[in-house]
Amino acid sequence: MLPKGFSQHNLLPIRVVTPDFGHLTEEEAEEYRLQQRLPYYFFLFVLEGSGRHRIDLEDYEIGKNELLFSLPYQTQQYSDAAHACNYYKLGFDESCLSKLPKQYNFLVNPLALQKICFDTMAAARLTDIFKILSDLLQAGDSNQELILAYLNILLTEINITYFTYSKKSGGDKLEKFLGFKVFVENNLADHPSIKRIAEELAVSTDTLYQIVKQYSGSSPKEFVTNRLILEARRRLYYGQHTTVKELAFELGFNDPDYFSRLFKKITGKTVAAFFKDLS
Repeated sequence: MLPKGFSQHNLLPIRVVTPDFGHLTEEEAEEYRLQQRLPYYFFLFVLEGSGRHRIDLEDYEIGKNELLFSLPYQTQQYSDAAHACNYYKLGFDESCLSKLPKQYNFLVNPLALQKICFDTMAAARLTDIFKILSDLLQAGDSNQELILAYLNILLTEINITYFTYSKKSGGDKLEKFLGFKVFVENNLADHPSIKRIAEELAVSTDTLYQIVKQYSGSSPKEFVTNRLILEARRRLYYGQHTTVKELAFELGFNDPDYFSRLFKKITGKTVAAFFKDLS
């Protein structure tokens, strides 16, 4: 959920920020700066200029007519040294999302695209919708149904561009991949076997391999392994664990030495070296 006092509406957990609206006080900004693993959906849409944002320890440059988004609990850090001159920022949580009339498949990020580029016409529509949302939230007591209606339009526009931009076909294969990602997220520390996942999705292991390879570029086993190591990197980044053994056990590894070898194989660094680089 959004942090206490973060929302700009008395009924909906949502916040919009522009260069001249919605900024936190210096004290609030300092407090939230420490919470870089945000528990809500975050969007940054650039109208003019350029910026730099780090999501899950990867740097992204974002410029005019581009949108960057992150999902709850992804790590992120915005660079003040490279801040766009005109932009919209949007944050809302799962409880706000649950009030909308449909699902938006891009929010599972099946194609691993954190940045989306919009053509001129789509960018203009997106700008108009962001402005309306900003105006409604500035009013303070706007009808929540209006806010939800425009949020629905905004997410629908983004969802369409996400899959058009990717030039990937959707249909049943995409739905299976979405199901694969959701199952992995919900059972990550259990290290589910590929056979078990395939059975849950009612597909053969060969079909699952083809689908996951198409949408992620990795085999199902590689995908699960990379997701586990990403979670390890996130937790190390925020200093949530003091020992390799503790981190390994919490992520479902019975053998800390094997976890350490796997971490080095994926990242090119030992756990100790990775942690040292963060300090």
